[in-house]
Amino acid sequence: MPEAGADPALVAAWLAARSISRGLPLPVPDHGGLRVETRSDTESRRHVFARPAPGLADLGRAIDDPLAVLKLCAPPELMAHLLPSRWSVERTGSLMTCDSLMPLRPVPAGYRLDLRPDSGAVRGLIRAADNMVAASGHAVERDGVFAFDRIVTEGPHRRRGLGAALMVGLAGARADPASRFVLVATAEGRALYESLGWQVLTPYSTARLG
Repeated sequence: MPEAGADPALVAAWLAARSISRGLPLPVPDHGGLRVETRSDTESRRHVFARPAPGLADLGRAIDDPLAVLKLCAPPELMAHLLPSRWSVERTGSLMTCDSLMPLRPVPAGYRLDLRPDSGAVRGLIRAADNMVAASGHAVERDGVFAFDRIVTEGPHRRRGLGAALMVGLAGARADPASRFVLVATAEGRALYESLGWQVLTPYSTARLG
């Protein structure tokens, strides 16, 4: 049976890229995983583990901050087995990669794509004819990965191919062809990425107190 989890180097590079995209401190090693001080109203910090590790269970016993979050690249039932029962665990996404060029997806008529640097990231905006933002997203290239983050299509503009066009447009900013495309997808976004040739590496699970 294959080992649960993902390549730690891949997860570390993705998490660093995500932190840059969101203006957060870079991850630091902690308990065999990585810690990011997120400091938001809903989350004080997150501990991310590429694979099950003793440090995850140690944190599960020690943490009493209700805003601290644990993340693991594994199914939720496995994560729940490793933690005390006071933690609530659910699958919140899928770690996905793409090792080939995505098929071309032109920006639909009536829309335009704008790419611009944004504090170490590339920000992509697709605007409608009235100049309102119809879709947006970010990408960061770091340590051998090209990570996509916060790919969002606004409700009135969905099912028009904007998400795919945005992904392909952002991918054009990749400087090194060897950098691996990576992201964590929601259940809703997974179908879009699979249509572009992406594959699921592992479930991505989240644990919160309560």
